[in-house]
This record gives sequence, C-alpha cells and structure tokens, in this order.
Amino acid sequence: MADVVLKGVRKSFGDAEVVRGIDLAIRDGEFIVFVGPSGCGKSTLLRLIAGLEDITSGELFIDGEKVNDLPPAKRRIAMVFQSYALYPHMSVYDNMAFGLELSKFSRADIDKRVREAARLLQIETLLDRKPKQLSGGQRQRVAIGRAIVRDPKVFLFDEPLSNLDAALRVQTRIEIAKLHTDTRATMIYVTHDQVEAMTLADRIVVLNAGRVEQVGTPLELYHHPANLFVAGFIGSPQMNFIACEVTRTDAGGVTIRLPNGRSVTVPAHPGSIRPGEQVTLGIRPDHLHVGGKGIVTGQVELVEQLGENHLLHVKTDGLRLTAREPGDSRHRIGDEISLHFAGVSCHLFKRTGEVIPVGHPASLAVEMDSPAGPSSA
Repeated sequence: MADVVLKGVRKSFGDAEVVRGIDLAIRDGEFIVFVGPSGCGKSTLLRLIAGLEDITSGELFIDGEKVNDLPPAKRRIAMVFQSYALYPHMSVYDNMAFGLELSKFSRADIDKRVREAARLLQIETLLDRKPKQLSGGQRQRVAIGRAIVRDPKVFLFDEPLSNLDAALRVQTRIEIAKLHTDTRATMIYVTHDQVEAMTLADRIVVLNAGRVEQVGTPLELYHHPANLFVAGFIGSPQMNFIACEVTRTDAGGVTIRLPNGRSVTVPAHPGSIRPGEQVTLGIRPDHLHVGGKGIVTGQVELVEQLGENHLLHVKTDGLRLTAREPGDSRHRIGDEISLHFAGVSCHLFKRTGEVIPVGHPASLAVEMDSPAGPSSA
C-alpha cells in the first residue's frame, strides 16, 4: 500500500477558494476519515487526491511519488462513490471484472481477483445476479468489490453508506472495518456521520471552511478538542456551551462565574487569561448529572427516550442544556431538576475559540457558591 502526503494543497473554483492550504500526512495502512459540515471541502479534497479535480497549488504525493499531473488511472487509487454506479445489464461478476478487462488482465487473473474480493465481502453467492436483484447493502458491497479487485495503493470512499437505511449502514460499516483489518490498506473516507467517523477511523481530520481544524484519534478529538468548533462538532449530542466570566486564576486553575452567579473552578492552565475576561465553558451531556447539590437548576423541556439512556433537554437561566441519564430515568417534561458537574470534566475556550489547556490536578477542584464569592464545596 502507500502513504499520502499533502503539502499546502489549495483548490479554487474561480474566485472561490474551497480548499485552503492543507498540510496532511496519511501513513501507510492508515484509515483516515474526513468530517465536517456541508461545504467544508471534504469531498473536494478527496477528489483532488483521486485526480478528479486539478490542484490549484501545492503538492500531492502518493507512495513518495508526486502525482499532481498524473491522471486518475495512473495513481493506483480506487474510489467508492455514494451512488453504486453499477452497470444494470451486467452480472455482479462482470461489474467487478469490467475494469480489469479494460486494463487487459488475463482471464485467469481476473477470475482470481473477482472471486477473492467476493470472498472477502461475502458475496460469492451473488456473482451471477444482476444489480436489480440485490439489496442496497449488497450493491454497495459490489461497488467496494469493484475497487478491491484493482489492488489499489489507496482506497477512497465518498460517503458510501449515505444511501442505506440504518440497519444496513451498521452492517456495511462493520464490513468496511473488517476489510481494513484484513487488507491493512490505506483508506481515506469522507462522511458527515460522526458514528461512522468515530468507529472506523484510526485518525479523524476535522475540516471547516476548507481548513483543517484538528487531526487526531477519535478519543483525542472527543476528550481534547483544540477549539470550540471541534468541541461542538465531535460528539452526539453536542457539547453544552455556557458563556462565563473569569473571576480568578491561580495554581488551582481558572475560576469562572456562571450566568446564575455560581462559581466553578476548572483545573486549566490560565496562560494569558485574566479575571474579567469572557470565556466559554463546555460540558458534555454525559458529564452533566441530575440530582444532588446542583450547580444549576432548570425545567425539563423535552425527554428523548432512547432505551439504554434518556436525553433530558433542560431550560435553565436562559440556556438550554442537554444531560444524558440512564434508561430507567423517570423524569418528565415540566419537572424542576438540579444539575451538577465536576470542574475536571469541563473544557474552557477563549473568546477566539481556542481551548485553554486542562491540567491534571491531584484533587478535584469544584466550587459552588452564592454570587457573593467563592467557597469550597
């Protein structure tokens, strides 16, 4: 297989620059997922790697070779699209073999490759069928098989599961993960689905407005987002954000005042942050708990009953917060509840959106007090 390296890659359509100086190194055998909102440039970036779009400036290397001027057919890549794009009049076998026939492979080699790919994807019994006789999941596996038989250096996936229903998405996602485990191929995958990204990726590339916001493992992005954008984009449901004011900074961390006057100390390194500055506190629904001596109180506006857990949407102090509760929770719309959280579970972001690094104190620093001033909880 091969590594893929992008150096200062840019792409413009007329005056509109949609990819803005991407520097990225994808290791040999790595599974990389591009995520981001619609229009962030993730599919365009994939098409630049495939050679389906010309790079405006910058350099692209595949397996150490600069490929800016190479056509797609000579890049040793295979792409799986959102649409299956199968030939309706051909059998599964012929759909998978067609590209190899055009490349003048021998009949024996074609047969070996097609049957090996069919075995990997568990579609050996479907080889004689036409696409109209297949389910959506089976058609997508044929499209993946068509890519596998080419023995590419790099696999490119452009939202391959978006046309499938929920059950088939899960099944096909598992099959793609197993394919990567079996082949150890370099794979680059575009999706808007966070579950796909978190479960498939070795590393995730978060894109926004044509720029890379952060690159890291799924858990790195979840637990240590670099900025407000990544914190809000990674995780479902989204992280809760609360606008706060810094009241104190010292060796114990940053103490902030919530809109209701209560104070919380977050074990973060203040750096240049000073009392009086505005910051944003982030807390994930999983770390926001109901009951006890609450830091905030509010009214339940909506309960999403998901079986294994419930999501409580709570209106409090002019804010709307989401808390995740166990599936046996008995809270109902209209209930008045208290919410509490630990300072060590919080994230702090500057007005610029940049994260304030969190330390690892020996003891948990959480303060709850009246508007008059802080006192230890």
